[in-house]
Amino acid sequence: MSETSTTYRYLAPRPKSGYRQLFIKGTRIRAEIVYGYTVPSAEDGFCQAPEEVAADFGLPVEAVLEAIAYCKSNPPEIEMDHRREDLIAELSGMNHPEYKWNPKKYRRQVDPAELARRMRDEGLS
Repeated sequence: MSETSTTYRYLAPRPKSGYRQLFIKGTRIRAEIVYGYTVPSAEDGFCQAPEEVAADFGLPVEAVLEAIAYCKSNPPEIEMDHRREDLIAELSGMNHPEYKWNPKKYRRQVDPAELARRMRDEGLS
């Protein structure tokens, strides 16, 4: 996790989660998910106001604003989570161009030792 002195009222880590980024306290909702709804989509440019996101998720508006501020600060743990997901997708065969049409053919069991080694090599552990 980033080594900042920022204290959050609505955000906290989830110790048993594989993700290292912060979550909305008392939920399983990652701050990045909430933030994503407030950013225009690449397809149609649609996005929601923080008040709309708060209403949709049943959260205080302040929690949504705090999640937005956290994500805009580009914390390294979010980038590490993305890199970890990409590595798992690569090792499990999900990046194969034909995976979408025949996942059973291209899916591979990820060896935990190989995953641990690759994560260590990539600086993700």
